[in-house]
Order: sequence, then structure tokens, then C-alpha cells
Amino acid sequence: MTREEALAGIVEVLKTIKMANPKGLKNITEESDFIADLGLPSTELINIVAKAEDQFDLEFDDDDIDDLGSKVKDTVDLILKTAEAN
Repeated sequence: MTREEALAGIVEVLKTIKMANPKGLKNITEESDFIADLGLPSTELINIVAKAEDQFDLEFDDDDIDDLGSKVKDTVDLILKTAEAN
């Protein structure tokens, strides 16, 4: 899986999140911040992670989830790390 594929999958996940700022969804990059750029509450990050697990058919380590930052690149890194380990 490439970084671009992981990012595209995250965008698909974010389209299902009703609280996401629609304007922010148009220009998502790895530097985008779920909280600052998309207007999501920090509690919504768990929902994004759960949906990403389903999207990519992965199961993230709980410690990795606990250490996850709020930037899109943090989630991309987690997806790629977990996919590589499987």
C-alpha cells in the first residue's frame, strides 16, 4: 500500500463523518489536522481510527492508537505500519 492509497482511504472515511467541515475535505493533505483544519472534536478521532480499521481491514495496536497525533499523516503512518506488519 502506498501513502497515496492510505490518504485516499482516509478521505473516504472522513466523507462518512458528519461533523467534518466540508470545506476542509476538499484539500486534505498529510499535513491537515483533524481538529484544527476539519473542525472535529478530539473524541471523534477514535471513530476515525475505527472506520480506518474497517476501510483497510486492519487492527491497530491499542498503544499506537493512544499515541496517535491529530494530523492526517499520523494516521497514514499508522495504517502503513500496521499493514506492513501484517
